[in-house]
Amino acid sequence: MRVRTTTAAACTALVAVALLTGCNRESGGGTGSKKVGIDLPRSDSDFWNSYQQYIEKGVKSGEVSALPLTNSQNDVGKLVADVTAFTDQGAKAVVMAPQDTGAIASTLQSLNQRGIPVVSVDTRPDKGDVYMVVRADNKAYGEKACKYLGEQLKGKGEVAEFQGDLSSINGRDRSEAFKSCMDKSYPGIKVYELATDWKGDVASAKLQSTLAAHPGLNGIYMQAGGVFLQPTLALLQQKGRLLPPGTAGHITIVSNDGIPEEFDAIKAGKIDATISQPADLYAKYALYYAKAALDGKTFKAGPTDHGSNIIKIDNGYEDQLPAPLVTKDNVNDASLWANQLQKSS
Repeated sequence: MRVRTTTAAACTALVAVALLTGCNRESGGGTGSKKVGIDLPRSDSDFWNSYQQYIEKGVKSGEVSALPLTNSQNDVGKLVADVTAFTDQGAKAVVMAPQDTGAIASTLQSLNQRGIPVVSVDTRPDKGDVYMVVRADNKAYGEKACKYLGEQLKGKGEVAEFQGDLSSINGRDRSEAFKSCMDKSYPGIKVYELATDWKGDVASAKLQSTLAAHPGLNGIYMQAGGVFLQPTLALLQQKGRLLPPGTAGHITIVSNDGIPEEFDAIKAGKIDATISQPADLYAKYALYYAKAALDGKTFKAGPTDHGSNIIKIDNGYEDQLPAPLVTKDNVNDASLWANQLQKSS
């Protein structure tokens, strides 16, 4: 009798454990218990450091359950190793920002075979399936810069364009859009395309040569303020060409990034405008789409409810977030991420 009671109790306990395990297994299917691996691409710019702050804030607030963040430091080999560590730790989705968009293809293929969705931030991988690319419309960067310079120069003059790495989608999009707009809308402006590989010293050296050959240069388009701003301002100061807007000989400068240093330069009259990459929205929607992927949601091309547009790309979808033009008229706008960064620092 005692044995029977013990056996019955054991059976009851086993049933209870089984039920509990079943409940836990069911709840384990929810987003909250599924981990997201998030790799940060670099830590050598205000833009990406700000992005990291927004990512950490989102994770802390519970937007997703994340594994410890990694930073691949602009090294695709380290990114591959970080992603491997994520999968070993049971990540069910991955957020990355591959700086080498060609070399990541095999890693994306491996993740796809494992059924692990990928959200790519800022860059669009050349090959390999992605669930969503979260990226500003880089063609709009080139078009906005073109239109701003075209209007400020009244359709006449000479412009130096610091092109980013043309092997990257961002550099290509900005360069192609800028050229197309200039050719179509401002044929009276001569553009000197200066390939820089995103290197400030290369841009400065080529600008010096361009100024010597074309002293009438009256416009500059910098595709990345983070690397080009300080070398450019130093050279113009040295050459006596860093003159305030409205002054004879002023060179109208429009940049891309929207970092605090660019805002300071706009306020000081050293540059005229920049186009703000939305570091805050990059982080917000990276986490948003990671959660959506875990929830099994699907998307289609078309306008979104957050002022952007989703397009179909060969290897997935891309949410093209808006990036505002910043001039002296709106440089103090509190909604711009660079101003938020300055307040929190």
